[in-house]
Amino acid sequence: MNSPPKLPSTTNPRGHPTEFDQIIQEKSRNFVGRNFVFTAINEFLQCYSRGYFTIIGAPGSGKSAILAKYVTENPHVVYYNTEFEGKNLADEFLRNICTQLINQYSLNYNSLPDNATEGSWFLSSLLQQISEKLELNQKIIIAIDALNCIDHNSQPLGTNLFYLPRYLPDGVYFLLTRRPFLREKSGLLIETPSQSLDLADFSEENRQDVQAYIEKNLTPLPPLPYEGRGEQKNFSPLLKGEGLEEGSNIKRLIAECENNFMYLSQIINAINEGFYSEGFDFHQLPPGLEAYYQQHLQKMLDEAKEDFSIAVLNVLIQQQKAISTSAIAHIIDADEYDVEQVLENWFEFLHQQRITEENYYSLYHSSFRHWLTKQQIL
Repeated sequence: MNSPPKLPSTTNPRGHPTEFDQIIQEKSRNFVGRNFVFTAINEFLQCYSRGYFTIIGAPGSGKSAILAKYVTENPHVVYYNTEFEGKNLADEFLRNICTQLINQYSLNYNSLPDNATEGSWFLSSLLQQISEKLELNQKIIIAIDALNCIDHNSQPLGTNLFYLPRYLPDGVYFLLTRRPFLREKSGLLIETPSQSLDLADFSEENRQDVQAYIEKNLTPLPPLPYEGRGEQKNFSPLLKGEGLEEGSNIKRLIAECENNFMYLSQIINAINEGFYSEGFDFHQLPPGLEAYYQQHLQKMLDEAKEDFSIAVLNVLIQQQKAISTSAIAHIIDADEYDVEQVLENWFEFLHQQRITEENYYSLYHSSFRHWLTKQQIL
């Protein structure tokens, strides 16, 4: 008989894998704004004695950075990230989170039970034990980044993602991030207070944070003196355009990024590192952004139905505006149901609009659409 798994030793005071520290530091570096999100989280924690709070956003909208910043500002938070290889499996999550909880709250376990990763029973038991030890107004918060990366095949069909508990004891909260998803495919059945915040619903707040990010992270040239106005910001001539901070290229950068911080950070890093030494071109993407889009494409193309998927994708690429499922089906002479199935599988990479009782779709970012037009596979 195999002996129970021993608790892994760690030099990390938080108890999570050291690679998580790296992504927390990387994602929270150069962070600005997002106060509207933190306000919503704090209000939820104050209004409810327990529950799930989920931050929803398109790829690159800043979800991971928000969570990383929250963790750095709240050292008691238990953190987990699914984007690392092997960390998107349910048993790995349970082993790690249970170990963190045991270490952080000094629970009396020398090893995990043999069946600790078989469902939510052991995690729920630990949460109940911790809840009973919490002092008045004390909370335990477990932050899980990128639920959309979880391997659904690592657990039985119909179970909650990562076996997350259906019920929570008082003082226990989960803070989650994920890309857009269909409600009927949430992967979570919970009967405890819950709230979602969709970043797309806060366009003005996002735009203000984009401007703040540019001001903080775009390396300026030495300031220029203006008579009677003191020193004025002098951005790189690659972006300066006709004026200084009011330059046409700065305005265009704000518009082109479409409130997407992955796009914005990659472009600004490329400018600061001299990638555009021969002149700035919005359609010349840095290698990091191209690799990011390549990951999208690999996830979107189903090998079993690749030709059909490419046909649907080609229609989306050619459209400047959202297009209906029926219109796509008509263009490629296909069954509307089959088209809808493909689009539902791509939901995290799309914008969906409901117009006259029909779903309309477009790719989540114009830069991604433009990049796709250059791919030889399409």
